[in-house]
Parts: sequence; C-alpha cells; structure tokens
Amino acid sequence: MKPRRAPGDHSIELPQIEATPVEPVLAAAFLAAHGWRRTPLAERSALVWSARERIEEARESLERGIAMETGKPLTEARGELGAVLAKFELAIEDAREHLVPAAIPGGPHPAMVRQCARGPAAVIAPFNFPIHLGHGALLAYLLAGNPVIFKPSPQAAGVAGEYARLMESAFPHGVFNLVQGGAEEGMAIAVDSRVRAVCFTGSLSAGRSLAQALAGDFSKDLALELGGRNAAIVCEDADLDLAAKAIAEGACLTCGQRCNATSRVLVEKSVAPELTDLLVEHLRRFCPGDPLRPETTLGPLIDSRAVERYTDSLESKGEWIVPGAAVGEADGKRGYYVKPALRRGRASLESELFIPVIDLEVVQDPDEAVSLHNASPFGLSASVFTRSEARFLRMADELAAANIYSNLPTTFSPSTLPFGGWGLSGNGRPGGRKFIRFTTREQALQFGGGF
Repeated sequence: MKPRRAPGDHSIELPQIEATPVEPVLAAAFLAAHGWRRTPLAERSALVWSARERIEEARESLERGIAMETGKPLTEARGELGAVLAKFELAIEDAREHLVPAAIPGGPHPAMVRQCARGPAAVIAPFNFPIHLGHGALLAYLLAGNPVIFKPSPQAAGVAGEYARLMESAFPHGVFNLVQGGAEEGMAIAVDSRVRAVCFTGSLSAGRSLAQALAGDFSKDLALELGGRNAAIVCEDADLDLAAKAIAEGACLTCGQRCNATSRVLVEKSVAPELTDLLVEHLRRFCPGDPLRPETTLGPLIDSRAVERYTDSLESKGEWIVPGAAVGEADGKRGYYVKPALRRGRASLESELFIPVIDLEVVQDPDEAVSLHNASPFGLSASVFTRSEARFLRMADELAAANIYSNLPTTFSPSTLPFGGWGLSGNGRPGGRKFIRFTTREQALQFGGGF
C-alpha cells in the first residue's frame, strides 16, 4: 500500500500499512466459530465489557489518531470515541433482549423460537468514522456468538489498527480479527463461503459490486449503508435561525464527508431570502483549520481526489451565493483544505457529494418540497423545520427516507435509534440500535413429547 500524507498537514507522513494475507484470518475465524457460539452470553458480554476498558484507557491516543489520519477536527474525534464507548452498554442491552428464547403459545404443541449465531462475520468500514461505524456492528456480531473480521478503510488504517489490536486482546484467538488492505482484500473476505454475514459502509458503486458478488450465496446476510443526498426542508413557519444553524452544521461537520450530511435545502419562497442570509452568516463559522486544534470547526477533506470532486462541483452551473474555494493551507499547514459553498439552483441528484457544498432550491409549498425530495434515488436522512408537529408528521409520512428529524440537523443520528437507508442509500440494516436482529438466524423448536 502506498504511503500517505496527513490530510491536515502534508509534512507528516503516515505509517505505511501492509495488506493482510486473508486466508489465515478466514481460517482462524472459522475455527473459533464453534467455541464462541457455545460460550454463554454472560461470558461473551463480560469479555466485550473488558474490551471497553481497553478502549477507554487508550481514548486520547485514538482521538488524536482519528484527527491526524482522517482530518476530522479533534472535537469531532472526541465525540466519535464517546459514541464508541456508549455503544458497549447499548449493544449488551440489545443482546440481552434479542437473544432470549421466546416461548410461542397457542400451537398444537409447546414451542419456542431461539436465535442462533450465523458464523464468521465481516465488517468493512469507511474512513470518516473509522472506529464508530464498524464498531456497532462488530459488537452486535460478537455478542450474538459470531467471530468477526474487521476490514477498515486504508485511509484510516493506522488508528483503526490500534483499535482492532485493543479489541482483539480481549477475546480468545480467532474471535476478533483484523484485515488491512483495500477493495481486493474486502471482496476476498466477503465472498468467502466461511463468512456468513457482511456489513459494509461505503460508496454506492462498491456496495453494488458486493451485492452482485454475493447474490448467489443467498443465505449470507448483507447489510449495506451507501450514503445519501440529504435535504433540509424549511417551511414558512420555521425558526429560521435555528434552521440555518442546523443546515450549516449538517453540511460542514467532517467537511461534508458524512453519509447523512446536508447537501440540499428546500425552502418555501416566502422565507427563502431571510433563510439564505442567515445561512450565509452561519457558514462563516466554519473556517478551515488544523484538525488537531480544539477550536477548529472545519478540517480538511480526506485526499486529493476529494479536492478534485470539490473543485469540479464549483465549476458546475448555478448561482453561487457562497462561492467556496480550495485554499490548500490553514494555520500554516498545507493540506486538503476547502471552504463551504452555497449554490442556488436545481441540484443534481444522481450521486452523493461528500463535500461541504449545499444546493438551495426555492419551493412554493411543503408538497413541492416533498416531491423534489423524493425525486432523489437516495433515502437516508431528511430534516423538516417547522413549528407544527402535525405538519412534521404529515410530511414524514410522505418523505422517502429512513431517518427524518424535526428541527435538527440531518447529521443528528444518535446511537439510541436504528440507522439505515432506503433506495440507493442501502437496505435499511446497518447502524444504531437493534442491529443485532441481523446477526442471528431464527430457529423454531416444537416439543411433541415422548421425552
């Protein structure tokens, strides 16, 4: 694998991480599957909790690693580790609820349904949340009795590797496994017949390739989260300052590199001028800066390809209210730094932006906003800004998105809720609470007597 420079400081050369041979890892996970499945849930939970203690001890190192390697501001990296630590308790609670056998009354014989482990599971994670987005699935698979193979993004291989080594040390050999590498290693793990579940977070093209490759193994579970083209809908009765602040935050967190980032605004005509002025003001709060400084609000993009995608976007048609710019330097450090941009005009909906660029469209009424929102083939997250709960619920009933929030940023997706996408955003499975539903197979038992 090629060496890489830190996104926020090109004078820092990140350690080179070699690709992992896949076959020994697959063999170890397969060998560990029987023993881990037979390990009582209480013991599995205790080992998972001991892993939490290791992560907490290394918290500061992991936070700094995320900020340096991905360019995510340190304040956001701290938030990610907080979510990682909170996920342990949530996952254990889900396991205790989901994995308990359920008696089924009313049949011709006594019966029960129980949850059985699937077998080795692969979790393929993205760079933008190099620990958190894979972590929730990893915990659920582990608690359900499945060994796991963690394949992080090569763009965050160092900090993800540190996390994986801490996790691996808490479990018997072969239960938690790390594979470093790129698309080739990820595909090799996913298609192997010994792997019985795959959770992937990443691009639409990669997700399609995985789905096509696994189509013949129809008993293998595949969970996909593939991004979004998420809209904030601003109604005429909205608190406009609140809406503008939330839109700016949703567009600029992680420099727009979130699957649920706000990249569209659909605003009613009567309030569009005021909302636009307020949004311009709130976007000024997000200034490019060194991600390792606690006061930084906008870190760099991940790499030069992302900068190219950003500059290409700036050359497209539309009225640029905030023109944006690739600045290339912040706080005296060279990096992949850009400024937020705001454009008025009809948005292109065919691909995820993953950059801090917002398309603003003026609509006549909420019905037109819903129609324009649903014209997108993606369906991950949407926010509705209104003072009317009835209007919010009515619009939510019509909006084709899996996660809909009132008067909150599209990025406000807590771990206490399920999180998945509709349409091209995925198959509704990854992330958040209750993911453990997809980590097991149901088995029905009927007792005909004669014992």
